Amino acid sequence: MIDRRLFLAAGAALTVPGAIRAEAAPAGDAPRFATANARWQAAYDKALRILAGNVQVMPYVNRPVLIEGSVYRGIWQECGPHEALVYRKFRPDVARDSHLTFFELQRADGQLPANNKESETGFGQIQMVVPIAATAWELARATGDEALLAEAYRACSAWDAWLMRYRNTRGTGLVEGFCTYDTGHDNSPRWKGLPNQCPNKNAKVHAPIPSLPRLCPDLSATIYGQRLALAAMADALGRRDDADRWRAAAAGLRAAILARLWSEEDAAFYDRDAQDRFVAIRGDILTRMCGEHVPDQAMFDRMWQRQLGNPRAFWTRFPLPSIAVNDPTFVRPIPANSWGGAAQALTALRAGRWFDHYGRGAEFTTMMNRWCEAIQADMSFRQQIDPETGVFTKGADAPDYSPCALVMVDYTWRLVGVREEAEDLHWAIRPGHPAAAGATLSMRTDGGRRAAIRYGDGRAELTLDGRPLAIVSGGSVRLVTDAAGLPKAVQGIEATPQRVEVQLAGGARRPFVLRPNQRIAWRG
Repeated sequence: MIDRRLFLAAGAALTVPGAIRAEAAPAGDAPRFATANARWQAAYDKALRILAGNVQVMPYVNRPVLIEGSVYRGIWQECGPHEALVYRKFRPDVARDSHLTFFELQRADGQLPANNKESETGFGQIQMVVPIAATAWELARATGDEALLAEAYRACSAWDAWLMRYRNTRGTGLVEGFCTYDTGHDNSPRWKGLPNQCPNKNAKVHAPIPSLPRLCPDLSATIYGQRLALAAMADALGRRDDADRWRAAAAGLRAAILARLWSEEDAAFYDRDAQDRFVAIRGDILTRMCGEHVPDQAMFDRMWQRQLGNPRAFWTRFPLPSIAVNDPTFVRPIPANSWGGAAQALTALRAGRWFDHYGRGAEFTTMMNRWCEAIQADMSFRQQIDPETGVFTKGADAPDYSPCALVMVDYTWRLVGVREEAEDLHWAIRPGHPAAAGATLSMRTDGGRRAAIRYGDGRAELTLDGRPLAIVSGGSVRLVTDAAGLPKAVQGIEATPQRVEVQLAGGARRPFVLRPNQRIAWRG
């Protein structure tokens, strides 16, 4: 039984149960962005053209998905569903089918494919990062899609059981890594000397190497996030006992991660090999743990001070490198497809899943500006950049990479536009930002409203369904409203204090001085 309250809370209309696919959004319903900044507009428009060109039909499932692009002719479980979720306002059908592809190709024993490519459907590794359960739940909830909800719950429950049957050989409850491709860390010192794939492309077994299998924090975090999503799905399906069971399983997994895979001394998470030794390489494992909100705030703050926010480690001019720049294993010169140091577009795209959660929206502004700067300086939309110079790797890293194009589009809306966060609207107002020069933006919300921003004369005018909502002038601010436009809070989103004025329609001007990351509840 579907609990419709959880779906209707977001204002979404329910689809017909059993529907095979959603229709593509009409052009008039897609988000719109126009700016007088010709350089920014050119990069944004090219990103959308790349994404449209990377909507392809792969073998075995005769419906379009968003492929990785560049040299990657297919869709991967670690990233494809998340990328399609980011793209969903432009192509809701593609977002849906990019999830259903994995569910429809699932084996009878519960194993989900690692990928579906032009050349093959891959089962030789588990290759997961962002939980497909989490993105499926967010998509189903936002669109009121009962059929997707039911299918995602079935498929991801079976996937969880498969992982515990075949990737828990040491009985710790943690998810084990057998090969490089399990975590998608191609050419990373993390997996140096170990095979890329499992023997005979069979993800149930590992090579007979003394250090295998490894207890992997990021793989375990993915399943922690999956179990929380399964609990939410079970609630929506009216399966209260199941929801309690999934939450308890998630809590147990998180406790095991913290007990076995966290180094208090280094403020870092590491693999633990079969000899029970840490593989003490500081890499983007840390960002993946944050993406699933495994660290609590105190642990994150320690990790931020020592690692992620440290200019000598991960907070480089162009954040975030795949290996800390002060780790002795950092690979230079930077080769193609390198998780040995390069700052990856995939990591940048996933950053939206954790910066605000841990109260670092102002720092995220810095990161977004730097990445957009790098993209506009090159415009080839490749996989990775040098974290110190922002120069894209050429050669084997071919142009037209979907994650990089999505970074340009997603960051534009996060910097000067409006976004939906559960039941709320987050209006990012930056009148002085380069992208805001004479800019207009509009987006159809999941509740069917048209949210719009028009910039000019040092201010921004916000409307909802054409009705004036607010005028914001001065510096930068995030205005948080509910879905109907009622204000809830203002928040500092720059690295320096900001003086702003917010005037609601028919109301008096309210001045604010906002420190970085400061949040002030709206009163009255």
